[in-house]
Amino acid sequence: MSDEVQEKVIGILAEQAVLDPSEVKLDSSPEDIGLDSLGLVETIFAIEETFDISVPFNANDPSQGDFDISSVGAIVNAVRGLVEEQKG
Repeated sequence: MSDEVQEKVIGILAEQAVLDPSEVKLDSSPEDIGLDSLGLVETIFAIEETFDISVPFNANDPSQGDFDISSVGAIVNAVRGLVEEQKG
């Protein structure tokens, strides 16, 4: 399951950044792959829709909140946590 989450999250990030998924590395930041604030918001919406979860993300102040967006790996881990939480 975790590999599936990682693949889907990387696919979403790659699509938003107009990159091939192979170009998106776990240690890259959203800025490293070319995502601006609007792209990041669209990414969050796509993640919520894909995984049927609610992401605690404040678009007005992304640094505030419980959803770590510091790197692709951090986003993958945060999504994994939310998916596991939803399963109960």
